[in-house]
Amino acid sequence: MAEELEVKELDQVVVRFSGDSGDGMQLAGNIFSTVSATVGNSISTFPDYPADIRAPQGSLTGVSGFQVHIGASQVYTPGDECDVLVAMNAAALKTQYRYAKANATIIIDTDSFGESDLKKAAFETQDYLGEMGIDPDRVIQCPITTIVKEALADTGMDNKAMLKCRNMFALGLVCWLFSRDLDLVANFLRDKFAKKPAIAEANIKVIQAGYDYGHNTHSSATNVYRVESKEKTPGRYMDITGNKATAYGFIAAAEKAGLKLYLGSYPITPATDVLHELSKHKSLGVTTVQCEDEIAGCASSVGAAFAGALAVTSTSGPGICLKSEAMNLAVIMELPLVVLDVQRGGPATGLPTKSEQTDLLQVLFGRNGESPMPVLAATSPTDCFDAAYQASKIALEHMTPVCLLTDAYVANGSGAFKLPDLAKMDAINPPYVPENMKGEWTPYMRAENGTRYWAVPGRQGFEHILGGLEKDDKTGAISTNPENHDLMTRKRQAKIDNIQVPDLEVAGDADDAELLIVGFGGTYGHLHAAMDEMRAAGKKVALAHFKFINPLPKNTAEVLKKYPKVVVAEQNMGQLAGWLRMKVDGFVPAQYNEVKGQPFKVNELVAAFNKIIG
Repeated sequence: MAEELEVKELDQVVVRFSGDSGDGMQLAGNIFSTVSATVGNSISTFPDYPADIRAPQGSLTGVSGFQVHIGASQVYTPGDECDVLVAMNAAALKTQYRYAKANATIIIDTDSFGESDLKKAAFETQDYLGEMGIDPDRVIQCPITTIVKEALADTGMDNKAMLKCRNMFALGLVCWLFSRDLDLVANFLRDKFAKKPAIAEANIKVIQAGYDYGHNTHSSATNVYRVESKEKTPGRYMDITGNKATAYGFIAAAEKAGLKLYLGSYPITPATDVLHELSKHKSLGVTTVQCEDEIAGCASSVGAAFAGALAVTSTSGPGICLKSEAMNLAVIMELPLVVLDVQRGGPATGLPTKSEQTDLLQVLFGRNGESPMPVLAATSPTDCFDAAYQASKIALEHMTPVCLLTDAYVANGSGAFKLPDLAKMDAINPPYVPENMKGEWTPYMRAENGTRYWAVPGRQGFEHILGGLEKDDKTGAISTNPENHDLMTRKRQAKIDNIQVPDLEVAGDADDAELLIVGFGGTYGHLHAAMDEMRAAGKKVALAHFKFINPLPKNTAEVLKKYPKVVVAEQNMGQLAGWLRMKVDGFVPAQYNEVKGQPFKVNELVAAFNKIIG
């Protein structure tokens, strides 16, 4: 009988699941993160999967990973390196070991380390651990495939179906390592496979087998840990991905505004999940159309906006290129449209499953003519909800297309999301044309804030025509008058400039920082973690992170010019830095730029920022 192990308390831990793209690593990681969020842990996740539709089994290019960082208090990133690495085959160990700490616990399926497996993974010897310099005492070497088949022998499942449960054994073993309640896991699976209860029970059986294996065969190489939440805010929580949070944000905005929600879209990685999620909610007044191409997706949404809906179109960078003409039509027609851009690696097809921030200048300027458009960037998976809500509010209240930037990292990542109270959220009040203007109203008459009144088709006495040709400010008729075009151009710009957005907040040593870190969008967690680490080492550091990019917060210049040294860190070659230099006279920051398709590494940020401080 195995001796009892001491349960050690940890503040945080990072686990990385890895295996073939068909091994279910994303599901195993999602379940572990969901269970962790359920017990009150802060979580940050990073799915890292290949672009191959189905790479050859056991190949180096086909490895799929899922990293989750759980903490007793707030965690901001998925972690630079993992404390536990699950490697379901030789290729996973070969490619993913670089993400493990020097003292990490490694779990492998020895059944997937045969001679042919090692050859596919480019190992030169049978001693794969020695070849990689891995201490065997840190490795839980388990014949996972064999045990899974034994556990399911009496279920009548075929061999292929049994092998699909291997990920659940690894999950059960990890649950043992971190003292997770298997009842929570079982409830998740019974809910997920409600229509296939036999599959749910088979997976639950395998998870129990993995848990029992850890409990019964543990050695001095492993420890059992517990990460207890230190800060618990009452409320209902769920583990939510950025894409799902974005979809919910759009639904909430439509509900608050009393409008139907329309999504015109075309499938594209990594934005497609928003289309999938919204298509499930017809009962909430959501209409989704999977169009024949990106152009049609955006054009149909322009039509829906004209018809009186909260109109959305979703895509990634290559789709923005195609949608730009229809986006520009919404600019000149002054219609409420939200364009969701889930950024990925470019140019062209680029890196479809990897993350960048390289579309910023495209959404700011990538249209012909003077074509101003508000731009927001979500800062985290859970912030995607608020960002989608705020983008919708701006579009509806200011009669303008709005671009919402997320990226593959925040869209596919997840966090613990406290369900909001819709009644307490900001009101959304579209500028409908007043009834007393009947007979006098023309399409480009404006409210006091410069916003064009919205006359939804069907209102008697407010019939009108809009289009892509310039219109007369007073009559709404087509006009080529140069003074009128200059006037309309300035009014469209002023309308955007006058949008009220929250002031830029400064975290950390706001009063006396020797270095201000500046970023936008999904790098927030990594930059915040870097700031925290530097402050813990005695440095005076602050962080100003942009969510609202056009228009910029009114106090932007004041903040950026306050500190002796400023660095703008972004996952591109300097697009935000260039935009800020345009908008803030005399602003010349240092820059930290990466275009690797991967999230920042906090330790690399800290090293770079310390050099700037000097």
